[in-house]
Amino acid sequence: MARELADTASSPRMLGSVIHNRHVTSALEQRGMRELSSPDQARAGDSVLLRAHGAGKDTYRELEQRGAQVIDATCPRVAHVQRLVEQAEQEGRQPVMIGDPGHPEVRGVAGWCRSLLVFSGAEETARWVETAGAGALGGLSVVAQTTLRREVWESSLKILKKECTNLKIFDTICDATHMRQSEAAQIAAQVDAMVVVGDPKSANTTHLTEICGRYCPRVFQIENADELPFDELSGCVRVGLTAGASTPASIIKEVKKTMSEEKIQSEGMENFEELVEQYTNTLNTGDKVTGVVTAITPTEVHVDLGCKQAGYVPVDQLSDDPSVKPEDVVKIGDEVELFVIRVNDVEGYATLSKKKVDANKAWEVIEAATESREVMEGFVTEENKGGVVVSVKGVRVFVPASQSGLPRDAAMTELVKKKVQLRITEVNRARRRVVGSIKAVQQEARAAAAAEVWANIEVGKRYTGTVKSMTSYGVFVDIGGVDGMVHITDLSWSRIKHPNEVVSIGETLDVYVISFDPEKKKISLGVKDRSTNPWQVFMDTYKVGDVANVRVVKLMTFGAFAEVVPGVDGLIHISQIADHRIEKPGDELSEGQMVDAKITAVDEEKQKISLSIRALLAPTPAPADEEPVEA
Repeated sequence: MARELADTASSPRMLGSVIHNRHVTSALEQRGMRELSSPDQARAGDSVLLRAHGAGKDTYRELEQRGAQVIDATCPRVAHVQRLVEQAEQEGRQPVMIGDPGHPEVRGVAGWCRSLLVFSGAEETARWVETAGAGALGGLSVVAQTTLRREVWESSLKILKKECTNLKIFDTICDATHMRQSEAAQIAAQVDAMVVVGDPKSANTTHLTEICGRYCPRVFQIENADELPFDELSGCVRVGLTAGASTPASIIKEVKKTMSEEKIQSEGMENFEELVEQYTNTLNTGDKVTGVVTAITPTEVHVDLGCKQAGYVPVDQLSDDPSVKPEDVVKIGDEVELFVIRVNDVEGYATLSKKKVDANKAWEVIEAATESREVMEGFVTEENKGGVVVSVKGVRVFVPASQSGLPRDAAMTELVKKKVQLRITEVNRARRRVVGSIKAVQQEARAAAAAEVWANIEVGKRYTGTVKSMTSYGVFVDIGGVDGMVHITDLSWSRIKHPNEVVSIGETLDVYVISFDPEKKKISLGVKDRSTNPWQVFMDTYKVGDVANVRVVKLMTFGAFAEVVPGVDGLIHISQIADHRIEKPGDELSEGQMVDAKITAVDEEKQKISLSIRALLAPTPAPADEEPVEA
């Protein structure tokens, strides 16, 4: 951008050194590019290039007010950091940056919010945490200088994570820098000497030199081929070569060529030539790309695509499961295939989708599932006219209401946002149409379960079932693919008029098999607790002559039945209800009434009990005899 501006603009300017390499800046100056140290030096008609380090909002405003044209060459990754601190402040959070307070990138980021806390490393972070009040330790949004050493970032974060609450962390370290540093360390561990090419003012070049010094005893930092220390390299069999991000490819190639002519074997040059090639590539909407996950936030996943655009995958483009968490789908360092949804060249980022790539792959899987009749799994995303839509591996599958597996009068909204299993019944890829059936899977599962029940059923076997329907004479219970009937008399030891007195539809019941008929596919079930026989409870509690407080449960023409203990009734004959003649039991008693009655007889064999209220009533005195009349 700087070279093009120098060749085409009438008054090309750069605000600060466009790159930390004096060879490049000298070449630009020879083309007519002039450096401004501050925006107030700009004049109307100037074309001012903002360097990769970026600038604050006030700089843009002042340049525009002075009539200068702004050419923004801010690194997309730096622009992303600027947006993050601006957003943090809008959300009422405190922006924090780990980096060099004097670095142009950090100063530029500070211009996007009113107050930016900057810590150079763990020591400075710890000092702030110790002195800050409790209120200052909450609601922090933390970013990193893009060229920060990863160990500095991680050690600083460790302190903040331990002491701070409501912390949002954005790992904004440039992956190109991290990749270069990792490769440099790997090369340095294998060679006799290491050559680092770059301007001495370049921070990332200096970091590379420090890293190489940990793995190699002899490290030389040079600006160009003229500074190669041949005397000190002459005894080396293998020499490693690396370069800072701001070092032009032409200088790197010149150093390699000079070393090769001097018969010095250099290692790792190809890696950096590939990086130079990669970072000049561009993306287009519709491209399929491969990237490495570099950071995960609640709203998006950051991906290094190996090119000048930064990549972001919004959380809704990560998976077809709306409830999934980003960290459950990908991990930092994962290599993933992605689809380019949109490219923003102005801000330098690309919006990506993993869901679309998965969906394209899913078409092949779904077509194969149609042939193999494989059961698929997906999430119901919406209710549609006549049915529901299920997302299966990112592909929209229409399920008609008749195949939803719900009762005819049920609302389709019951399925929305639920995970379901279905079978694909129709695929038309040209029309992007897929039809499926949830009911088919349910029917097959039910048939398999029923077969299992019939293969192992036996009298007395217990099951846990669900009440499916109810009649006046009992309930039907699903015991796993098969419905069994519980008669009203087998629902409870107590006398009841309707099953809804003791159970409800959808209720879970523990039942046992009373009898079954495999040919007629009928099963008789019971839910009474057989371990507690009510008759035995009665016999253990009462004897003839005892008085019991009983509940009238049924009135007949010949008397009334009363419950003595749950499950055991006794008969109060009409002649034993009152101490006088009555026409019908209802004249004296009502169902549900509690009365005291005497146990007058017990038939253990037939399990029958006779009760009497009359026996507890005081006898009516007979009328006195008349006095004899004297003659």
